[in-house]
Amino acid sequence: MDQGNNSRVAEFVLHSLSGPRELQLFYFAFFTLFYSSIVLGNLLIVLTVLSEPALHTPMYFLLSNLSFIDVCLSTFATPKMIVDFLKEHKTISFEACMAQVFFQHVFAGGEMMLLVAMAYDRYVAICRPLHYAAIMRLRKCTGLVLGSWLIGVLHSVSQLVFTVNLPFCGPNKVDSFFCDLPLVIKLACTDTYIFEKLMFLDSGLIAMSSFVLLLISYTVILVTVRRRSSAGMAKARATLTAHVTVVSLFFGPCLFIYAWPFSNFLVNNILSIFYTVFTPLLNPLIYTLRNKEVISAMQK
Repeated sequence: MDQGNNSRVAEFVLHSLSGPRELQLFYFAFFTLFYSSIVLGNLLIVLTVLSEPALHTPMYFLLSNLSFIDVCLSTFATPKMIVDFLKEHKTISFEACMAQVFFQHVFAGGEMMLLVAMAYDRYVAICRPLHYAAIMRLRKCTGLVLGSWLIGVLHSVSQLVFTVNLPFCGPNKVDSFFCDLPLVIKLACTDTYIFEKLMFLDSGLIAMSSFVLLLISYTVILVTVRRRSSAGMAKARATLTAHVTVVSLFFGPCLFIYAWPFSNFLVNNILSIFYTVFTPLLNPLIYTLRNKEVISAMQK
C-alpha cells in the first residue's frame, strides 16, 4: 500500500486456482493449450473470411468480427492467469486491475450487441429473403459492428467511472483469477451498496435488453422456419441451431456470474473460466463444424 494521509491499495492479490506445484504446472500447460487454440482458431476464421471471396457476405462479415472480439475477450485476463501459475505471489497493480475491468466490459458488452446484430441478420435472411441484399448492405453491416463496439465502450466507461475513484485502503484480495468488478467493489473502504446496485442495474440493462431482443428474433425465426420445409429452410435450421447454442453458452455464465452472491469461490472461478476461456473456443467450433462453406474455404 502507498502510505500517506490517505493510504491506498497499490496492488491486488488474485486468488487463482490453487494446488501443489505439479498441479499448477498442469494448469499452465492446459490453459496455454486452450488459449493458443482460441487465438489460432478465431484468427483462422477471420483470415478465411477475408481471403475467400465467396464468404464476403454479411453473415460471414459479422462472424469474422465475432471471432475477433472472442480473441479480445479471452486475452484481457487469460495470459495473466497463465503466467500466474508459475508465480508464488499472484498480484496485479491497481492500474492494471482497472484496465482489466474496462476491457472485460468493453468486449463483453460489444459481443452481446454483436450477437444481436447476427440475430437481426438471420431474421432478415430467413424472414425477408427477397429484401436481404437491399437491407444488409456493407454500410449497414459496418454500422452494426461499430455500434456494437461503441455500446461496449459506453457500457464499460459507465461502470469504471463509479469504481476508479472508490477508496481502496484495506483488504486487497480478489477471490478470482482476474479483477471481476463485483468482487473489486466489495473491497472498497466505504459503503458500496449504491455502487453495487448501479453496477447490477447497468450490467443487467445491457444483458437483459440483448437477451430479450435475441429471444424475440429467434422466436420469430423459429415460427417462420416451422412453416416452411424446403431445402433452404434445412440450412436455415442448422445455422439457427448454431446461433442459439452460442447465445446460450455466452449468456448462461454471464447471468450466473452477476446473479451469484459470490460466496462460493470454486463455483465463481469455474463460471469465470468458462466465460473467458471455454466460450471463445467453442464459438468457432460451433460455427465452423456446422458450416460446409467455411470448412471448404479453410481447406482451400
